[in-house]
Amino acid sequence: MANSKLDSIDRMILAELQANGRMTNVDLAKKVGISAPPCLRRVRTLEESGYIRGYFADVDARELGFEVQVLAMVGLQSQAEVDLSAFEEKCRGWSLVRECHMLNGEVDFILKCVAPDLSSFQSFLTEHLTAADNVASVKTSLVIRCAKDEPGVPFDVLEQRLQKPA
Repeated sequence: MANSKLDSIDRMILAELQANGRMTNVDLAKKVGISAPPCLRRVRTLEESGYIRGYFADVDARELGFEVQVLAMVGLQSQAEVDLSAFEEKCRGWSLVRECHMLNGEVDFILKCVAPDLSSFQSFLTEHLTAADNVASVKTSLVIRCAKDEPGVPFDVLEQRLQKPA
């Protein structure tokens, strides 16, 4: 399903599940105004088509003892596709790296890292990240606090855009 093939009910289903992935199919069907069987079929189609990639619990890292969150800006020596892919693969194997985004501009990648304490992050930084093949530079910023952490997409913006006359 391409984005243009999603109807308003599909978008409502996605918005509701994004807000609460634990709701029952019956509750979801009521919220979007259809009966349960077609709602379940639509959810399964959205899953199979890749619009829904999974369901997870949003855990509180600090409550679990992960006190340190760091954004690491990484510059590579080579930006050849094979080298970019190799770095991405390495990031997938590092458990402290929770997000890895390739960027356009001065920095090649930005990593979101979570660690229980500063010494754990420092060990990761010196033993793994800066020691990795092709890494030319790493600049880090310690997150003091997070003012907003909103997963997913703003469905209200999508709806406004789709309702504008062409």
